[in-house]
Amino acid sequence: MRGMSRRALLAGTTAGGAAALLPAPPAAAGPQAARARCASYRAAYHFTVPDAWKNDPQRPVWIDGEYHYYYLYNADYLTGAVGTAWRLATTTDLVSFTDRGVAVPKDTTVNGDVWSGSAVVDTGNTAGFGAGAVVVIATMSPGGGTDHQAQYLYWSTDGGRTFTPHGTDPVLPGPGAGADFRDPKVIRDEERDRWVMALAEGTKVGFYHSDDLKSWTYAGGFVKDGIGTLECPDLFRITAADGTAKWVLGVSANGKGAGLPNTYAYWTGSFDGSAFAADAADPQWLDHGWDWYGAVTFEKRDAKGTLDPGTRYALGWLNNWDYPGTTPTVDCDGFNGTDSVVREVTLKPGASGGHYLASRPVSGLDAHVSRTVNLGDLSVNGTRVLDHKGISYEISTEVTWDQLTGAGMQLRRSPDGGRHIDAGVYGDFAFLNRRNTVNPDPSGRWQESHTPFDRSAGTVRLRILVDRTSVEMYVDDGRYVHTSEVFPYLVDTGLALFTIDGPAVFRNTVIREFTV
Repeated sequence: MRGMSRRALLAGTTAGGAAALLPAPPAAAGPQAARARCASYRAAYHFTVPDAWKNDPQRPVWIDGEYHYYYLYNADYLTGAVGTAWRLATTTDLVSFTDRGVAVPKDTTVNGDVWSGSAVVDTGNTAGFGAGAVVVIATMSPGGGTDHQAQYLYWSTDGGRTFTPHGTDPVLPGPGAGADFRDPKVIRDEERDRWVMALAEGTKVGFYHSDDLKSWTYAGGFVKDGIGTLECPDLFRITAADGTAKWVLGVSANGKGAGLPNTYAYWTGSFDGSAFAADAADPQWLDHGWDWYGAVTFEKRDAKGTLDPGTRYALGWLNNWDYPGTTPTVDCDGFNGTDSVVREVTLKPGASGGHYLASRPVSGLDAHVSRTVNLGDLSVNGTRVLDHKGISYEISTEVTWDQLTGAGMQLRRSPDGGRHIDAGVYGDFAFLNRRNTVNPDPSGRWQESHTPFDRSAGTVRLRILVDRTSVEMYVDDGRYVHTSEVFPYLVDTGLALFTIDGPAVFRNTVIREFTV
């Protein structure tokens, strides 16, 4: 459910019956006393909403020595009501977050609830709210529903903790009833001394200019058909280790109909301030699993605020609009909303030309390691069950072989070996398979994700993050990543290594557990 249907779910409309498609929270969500008797499915080291509902992340911004992370939040989710506000959490390491409550409330103006957008720090006082004011531009749809999408401005002079609406008129009116016109991503174009907005407009990303964040002029657009309604656009410049600089245009998109991911599609290319020229017609994808949607990237800064031009951070919503209300966290924990681990993203040259974005888990996790288990080199021929038991951990290894068909791991394995999540390589692809455990996909179609793999290399590096309701697999130093929701029984704590049609050695195998 994307586009109008997706937004109808959040806006409370019944247009086209879309609101009815969002599963209501179970009546058994029940009182606090009942929840206290449940085992918790809240993630151990992933960001989760404190209560109720979250979906789209909003690009974090660096303010006064810490990142301000805003996200769409519905405090009324467990009562069946819809509509989102912006809730805020702050962090210095992108692992441990402090909740700061609602920053941009919903339903305080005639325009209703607040959808996705972006925040910027107006250091030059271009908008007139004061130097250093934090300005949010977000989509709203007056009158409810999704038929009147336009962009509205909120501003803050207390470091982004609370915001005031800039009147009730849009700073960028919509084109008309029913049009997709949302998710503004605003960046500062220092070279041309102006602001640039990237806006999702159906199968197009529109580009707009502004001198003051209040008045916007259309400049151009980038069109891509075949991957559904484009949402949550992204635009940034990044420099590779060899000095090559590229602009990157990203969108959340749905390529399932064409056998492609339903995550974050991106193009490398050039941007002249008005138009984006892609290096290739078809996008690459920053994640190939089933559940990394509404993703955002943002600047990497050190403790002094110095920008790293060669690295971006990224995080996504660990869910999918095919099954947004399916989760065990509602019954026992009273919430629905988990994010991926924050990643560090770098630009690297491809083996056959061009460039791609490589990912690795944020280095801040290192400071939260509570236990390390060094298993060394493990020889495997068939299935080898390990002694380690766990629900939330990271496992890394390099698998080497002379000849085989496949190799990998069985994660969150049940005591009888019948339930597990499989991750590894087979033939000419790497894979993550959740079919043999409890998972949110009722159709049975979205169970195993694939990425290309060259088995003749005789080796693969795997780094896998496992938590109560998720698995994230990084293949070969993050060339490819698979992120998927899983809901294994909490008694399923086993771990096994396997090979198919030949032996292998799992070298330098290390398990790390985290405390946050």
